[in-house]
Amino acid sequence: MAQSIGPALRKHWRRLVALPAGKRLFSRLLGQFVPYTGTLGATIAVLEPGHCVVLLKERRKLRNHLRSVHAMALANLGEMATGLALMNGLPEKTRAILTRFDIEYLKKARGLLTAECRCDIPSSNQDRELDVRCEIRDTAGDVVSSVTAHWLIGPEKEH
Repeated sequence: MAQSIGPALRKHWRRLVALPAGKRLFSRLLGQFVPYTGTLGATIAVLEPGHCVVLLKERRKLRNHLRSVHAMALANLGEMATGLALMNGLPEKTRAILTRFDIEYLKKARGLLTAECRCDIPSSNQDRELDVRCEIRDTAGDVVSSVTAHWLIGPEKEH
């Protein structure tokens, strides 16, 4: 598991969200920190402990042969929303790693997509696995994908 990133997420979000285009800037910086997630070009609209909303505009480079957003782009979006909602609220000295991931594809994903995650935040860094759910909706409000990410949390290791 990686080091705790919750405190840094909170600090940078609070600092940047107040600026013009701050959400886009934060999203780009996150993409530099997590390069694979950055390939989506998604924008974080809401980031609170236990709550995250991520927006993704359909673009050609995200499409599959069916002219809809590729299944793995949807999975990446779901992982991003669950991870940010959880990690942004974790207590200090707590780290997390994804251990399992389940996704249902319910409808072709087209247009502007909204991934929203709400989850309970543990009050301690005791070792445990948390199931964190996220729904991805299209502009009509229809659920196109349903995600359950299984995150293992625990205390940071002393070096």
